[in-house]
Amino acid sequence: MKPFRRSAVAVALVLAAGVAGAQPFPAKAVRIIVPFPPGGGLDIVARLMGPKLTETYRQQIVVENRAGAAGVIGTEVAAHAAPDGYTWLLATMGNLAVNRHLYAKMSVDPARDLAPVTEVVAVHFVMVAHPSLPAKDVKSLIALAKARPGQITYSSSGAGGAPHLAGALFNDMAKVTLMHVPYKGSGPSFVDLLGGQVSLTFDSMLQSLPYIKAGRLKALAVLGATRAAQLPDVPTVAESGLPGYELTNWFGLVLPAGTSRELVARVHADVSRVLQMSDMRQRLVDMGADVINSSPQEFAAFLAAESAKWARVIKEANIRAE
Repeated sequence: MKPFRRSAVAVALVLAAGVAGAQPFPAKAVRIIVPFPPGGGLDIVARLMGPKLTETYRQQIVVENRAGAAGVIGTEVAAHAAPDGYTWLLATMGNLAVNRHLYAKMSVDPARDLAPVTEVVAVHFVMVAHPSLPAKDVKSLIALAKARPGQITYSSSGAGGAPHLAGALFNDMAKVTLMHVPYKGSGPSFVDLLGGQVSLTFDSMLQSLPYIKAGRLKALAVLGATRAAQLPDVPTVAESGLPGYELTNWFGLVLPAGTSRELVARVHADVSRVLQMSDMRQRLVDMGADVINSSPQEFAAFLAAESAKWARVIKEANIRAE
């Protein structure tokens, strides 16, 4: 090739690279990492958001389930991804505020390695049991658990997740011993609950409500401070004999640390538009989740407060990750 032709080709390649680098976000598919298997509440919310964001971006939104170690594996994958806006993590209270206080060694510190975008939803939790469990409410469950210490099992999404914490707090406050059976996500947890291999669980209404309505599970109590509009006849744990008991989970969106402020703001704005869509909000409310849609700054402050709160609770209740 003649020298001037080689130079022309080189210049063309440089210009092409410059144009590609200047492409506005997003120029390719975006992945949302869900650190649990398909079928749980977090996965449900991600897959509701996905099609709406695909319409907005005209790029594919890929929900990628990276389960394991109570969400730690998926969290690590997201934290180690390039801070270019193409890897998001939709995570729970456990992943972002609890696990660091349960596990002696973690390669990821959410406060250091992840950039807050928004608290997406607050999720109502409910205590649900297999119909074969001879307890119809919290008082009868406590009586049964005291008569059968260590024999009544409760499933969870994994050690350190909100269902595990809810059960541990219940044991601590009710002075009973429900046996914890951890799974790799709420989806597998519910498979065995529906099959009667475990007796009950403490999990999101997103996951539980369809089975309650179908009569396949029975609701013993809701875990929040007030009754849920979706289950108005089901009392709270607090009003059922354990005053002060309360747990509400939440799901939040984060990006890898080092993502530019401009890109964080862009992702927040786009997700905010989706969460403000009337059909999206109504769908989430109907399933037992309240849209929060906080700013990155508000979410950062919330994460710090939640981390401090759960550090205290875990220490006082002596909760351990099995």
